[in-house]
Amino acid sequence: MRKYIITLMITFSGVMLACAQTSPAANSQDSYTQVITLRSGKIVDALGITDSVKFKKVLDIIVDQYRDLNNIYEERNAKRKQIKEQAGDDKTAANAKMADIDSNVNKQLKVLHSAYLSKLSTQLNAEQIDKVKDGMTYRVYPITYTAYQDELPNLTEEQKGKIKGWLIEARENAIDAESSEKKHAWFGKFKGRINNYLSAQGYDMKKEGEEWQKRIKERNAKN
Repeated sequence: MRKYIITLMITFSGVMLACAQTSPAANSQDSYTQVITLRSGKIVDALGITDSVKFKKVLDIIVDQYRDLNNIYEERNAKRKQIKEQAGDDKTAANAKMADIDSNVNKQLKVLHSAYLSKLSTQLNAEQIDKVKDGMTYRVYPITYTAYQDELPNLTEEQKGKIKGWLIEARENAIDAESSEKKHAWFGKFKGRINNYLSAQGYDMKKEGEEWQKRIKERNAKN
């Protein structure tokens, strides 16, 4: 699979050179396609797919998803810009139009999200789909879930379930976010909810965090 990814990189590099004399817009599209193809290739490469045909199908599904998400946000941004230019001093009307646009975007994302997971399910099992989701969200879910368990070793199974459920929900939202910053913001939102829950459960999160950092330093010192 590594050789396949390298081949893709070379192929798209050639495409970029071939398009050097085309319009700036075309070059921009080619560059974006290269970026999302390499990004998607790294995600698929971690799935352990040995069938090259299946690998390509999954790769195409993920690339298309990145492109479709980008199209939704690009269209939204263009509409927002137009509203701002035409708004003048009527901020109330502009804000109402912005809200309508955001509502429509959320509807589009919901439909796209469902269709995307449906397409993945035709090629991948549940465990592999989870890996795709983690790959698209920088593995924040498994890293954060592991960190909570390390910080709070006495968590009950019920508490672990709550934490896991919220982090999975954060991941589902983050998959559709438009940028790294927005993806991390979703996890930040749900981590705040988790910390509030744990505080209500009797944990002093500030103290637990300080003790955890001490343990980490001690472990690192031994290594």
